[in-house]
Amino acid sequence: MQVGIFGVGDVVADPVTGRPPTEHERIKAVLEYAQLAEDVGLDVFAIGEHHNPPFIPSSPTTILGYVAARTSRLQLSTSTTLITTNDPVKIAEDYAMLQHLADGRVDLMMGRGNTGPVYPWFGQDIRDGIALAVENYALLRRLWREDVVDWEGKFRTPLQGFTSTPRPLDDVPPFVWHGSIRSPEIAEQAAYYGDGFFHNNLFWPKRHVRQMIELYRRRFEHYGHGPADQAIVGLAAQLYVRKNSQDAINEFRPYYDASPVYGGGPSLEQTSQDTALLVGSPDQVIERILQFREYAAGDYQRQLFNVDGLGIPHKAVLEQIEQLGEIAAVIRKEFAVGRPEHVPDAPTHASLKAAKELSAEAAR
Repeated sequence: MQVGIFGVGDVVADPVTGRPPTEHERIKAVLEYAQLAEDVGLDVFAIGEHHNPPFIPSSPTTILGYVAARTSRLQLSTSTTLITTNDPVKIAEDYAMLQHLADGRVDLMMGRGNTGPVYPWFGQDIRDGIALAVENYALLRRLWREDVVDWEGKFRTPLQGFTSTPRPLDDVPPFVWHGSIRSPEIAEQAAYYGDGFFHNNLFWPKRHVRQMIELYRRRFEHYGHGPADQAIVGLAAQLYVRKNSQDAINEFRPYYDASPVYGGGPSLEQTSQDTALLVGSPDQVIERILQFREYAAGDYQRQLFNVDGLGIPHKAVLEQIEQLGEIAAVIRKEFAVGRPEHVPDAPTHASLKAAKELSAEAAR
């Protein structure tokens, strides 16, 4: 089980103090969170991509390149790379370059994003969202796997004899997760290619998340990639933990109530009961996380936590990451109990390279 943190880089006023961080402060804070994630033994740091206020991560590869230079073990990822509004040629180039800089410690999560105005800003139509995701990703895969590409599609200029540079490290493309909350077409896409499927289940009840993941698992097996329980699944959750559960609830409540995504709807207690919002003591949080096998319809490979959104102050975020380091050690051990040997770990550059070499040896 890989355990880590993810964020979207929102710049939000602290509802308790009324003070928002500056963009500079927020960017520097995110870098500090990544470094601490490695220091406390977490496995993954992921950052999203947004091109509109109130978010700062318009260039995830810049952030991750900086983090790569200051870490040695942490797996670097995105919590959305916009496959719809980015040019797949630029994605191929940028993430291959990042892969080299990080010595392979890179994967990425493809997504359509959740901000409609972004589409026209980049010359696209939101009504083409699914079609863009399908076509652009098909081209991206070819760019990483073929030295010379001839291609023509609907949404970008044709390519003739094109070579994307640099080539992927060791001729092994970064592993791709397809992230979605509600689109079965994206689960189908992940299954078709044998890629990972990541469900950002922060705002949806368990039954919906399980339905999406079960669809992905069935289709993964249908396409011949292996049994359904070998499909690569990731989940998200929101975390706020204190030694005393009531302290956690009392501290988190003003951030929940003021949030544009949480506030004004069901209570904190109801949302915690229905979704993957985890607010409480370490023991309570661990117990809830271990129940996520029900969300994932079995054993899964990656669990990421959001700890730094909603205007939560910097000091409190650092404390959450430190607590998560201790929680991660427990849940890795517990998730390993009863895990079948044939269920794979989350792919890494080393494991993908080894599999490629083994396949080449078998073909000789």
